[in-house]
Amino acid sequence: MLDPKPGESVLDLGCGTGHLTAQIAARGTDVFGVDASAAMIEQARRAYPNLTFEVADIRALPFVGRFDAVFSNAVLHWVKEAEQAVAAFARALQPDGRFVAEFGGRGNVGRILAALQAACRDMMGLAVESPWYYPSVAEYAGVLEAAGLEVTYATLFDRPTPLEGEAGLRHWIDMFGGHFLATVPAAQHHEFSRRVEEQLRPALYREGVWFADYRRLRVVAVKRHALVSDAS
Repeated sequence: MLDPKPGESVLDLGCGTGHLTAQIAARGTDVFGVDASAAMIEQARRAYPNLTFEVADIRALPFVGRFDAVFSNAVLHWVKEAEQAVAAFARALQPDGRFVAEFGGRGNVGRILAALQAACRDMMGLAVESPWYYPSVAEYAGVLEAAGLEVTYATLFDRPTPLEGEAGLRHWIDMFGGHFLATVPAAQHHEFSRRVEEQLRPALYREGVWFADYRRLRVVAVKRHALVSDAS
């Protein structure tokens, strides 16, 4: 959907270790990868030394009118300050530049989230809020339009995703559930994960495979006019 053209300038938001950035660059584009993780950027620089990567906060990008396109995959649901992020990458686009992204949408990991919250409540007596931002199509379209971007395509769809191995869900919790694990003493992490597994097994475990109940929001928008100044 990004369909990068030779000679275009593309900003990869939340580039991680640079794998998709390199694929975009292979199309002949001038691509610039940014990520908030210094460790990820260091890995990207080692893997792709001919590409440009920088540590940057998506909510406070320094670019103005620089890019033909902004691309992001599986990142923006980690940025709860959506208005700040959208305003920042909208500024980075040239007039008629496009934004193409996919990330967690309304209802993403709904069952997993409920089980994590239930385990926190049952073990620690805590009500733990979600650390993620999962908007609906209408909600995110409104944020984009407020920043001067016209939505030309948007869809929310289920994408059940297999997790490798019998311990697939436990590994998912270790990788993405740190916000919840931090509320539980380290000695009880095994019991925490066991409770989550027990609750989710009937719905998300099939024929020896765990599935994450992902829902994805995919969106394309175009910067149709110059943005008003920040002061407004």
